[in-house]
Amino acid sequence: MGICCSCISCNSAAGPDPATAPATDPATVPAATPAPDPDPATVPAATPAPELALDPFPDPDIVPTSPGNLTEGDVSSMANNVSGNSWFSIATTNVTTWMSQAKGTIRGKFVPEEVEFSAFQDKIMSELRVFTFKELKEATFNFRSDMLLGKGGFGSVYKGLLYQKLPIEGIRKLRIAVKKLDSNSKQGLRQWQTEVGFLARVSHPNIVKLLGYCQAEGDKELLIVYEFMEKGSLNYHLFGKRSDRILPWETRVKIATGMAQALSYLHTMERPVIFRDFKTSNILLNESYIPKLSDFGLAKWGPNDGSQCVPGNVLGTRGYVGPEYKTGGTLYVKSDVYSFGVVLVEMLTGLRAIDKNRSPEKQNLREWTLPILSDRTKLRHIMDPRLRGKYATKQAPEVAMLALRCLNPVPMFRPSMKEVADTLEGLNLHTSHQNEDI
Repeated sequence: MGICCSCISCNSAAGPDPATAPATDPATVPAATPAPDPDPATVPAATPAPELALDPFPDPDIVPTSPGNLTEGDVSSMANNVSGNSWFSIATTNVTTWMSQAKGTIRGKFVPEEVEFSAFQDKIMSELRVFTFKELKEATFNFRSDMLLGKGGFGSVYKGLLYQKLPIEGIRKLRIAVKKLDSNSKQGLRQWQTEVGFLARVSHPNIVKLLGYCQAEGDKELLIVYEFMEKGSLNYHLFGKRSDRILPWETRVKIATGMAQALSYLHTMERPVIFRDFKTSNILLNESYIPKLSDFGLAKWGPNDGSQCVPGNVLGTRGYVGPEYKTGGTLYVKSDVYSFGVVLVEMLTGLRAIDKNRSPEKQNLREWTLPILSDRTKLRHIMDPRLRGKYATKQAPEVAMLALRCLNPVPMFRPSMKEVADTLEGLNLHTSHQNEDI
């Protein structure tokens, strides 16, 4: 499955310098439905074959300088980055939907995505709103350059404005994000169909909503329409320079909880979904800082029986990929749990998963912090200094220990996302009670 870009934001600000730590803000969207979380019983032995390289794809934070130059900690600015007027750079692609889920999941052995999607394509497409190309041209002011949120490998994302006629309220303005696929993309129609088909199956409050699509001029114009996320990405808030965007501790715990619930939802669908690219730039925030998972460009159906699923290529963002997948190409549902653990550490420390600007021994955040996460005394030395010590001193070690469990090199020993979500929800309830007492 290819990757495209999809962003959502409302405010503009000077774009941070990607060479330093700040983040340009991405946006996008997607997710899915529940059944037992497949828990792999065994882990394959590492093969003597050379380590598989991560296939390059557009990412606002970590972009390989060339297909053959994917070394650990490779950090560079994104090619085709938008001028800097937007705090949205582009992650990869895809979005979600609030629509009803297509029933009739194919059971049993693993079935290629293109086969499964083709079986339900007509039903899925009939349930979504079909926009005309004219509507989206007008909404984006003819895809004007100052409406551009970002670019990716399969197209560009624009912000737009729709006018809706309502019986009582009259005319209402609706802000949207529009992804316009590049007509020269080799993936073309197939990638577009796969993305829309996948996203139309999921429905969760912590997954960005797919509003509809446009297919015009003999498949030459392929567009996808998403809800607009006012606060941009978690990536921007954690790594941006502007102090007014620093997230307080309570908000970080709530964001982590919402994302854990979204992944748990995907993992417990009747046919599990492996997100495969969980990172801060794929976590979008609405006006109330409610997090929503975005970008299903690398999502993959998992097996029903809990066995391993081995895709043809290793895809993902360096620093977030579990060792079982990175070195052996073996993908588990719990590979997402590892990525979640990396994001938890980023939220604790305010530091990127990979940063070549740090000293060599600290460039890989996981390797550097692993011995510290279980030590309450040392933990305070790596907590995000921008919090200025304003965090729950009893909660932080619990979150750190949870991250440590998620980062276990053996998938079967990692907690399920359901367990992670329940643990974080417990912390949220405890925080609420404390606030009530105050």
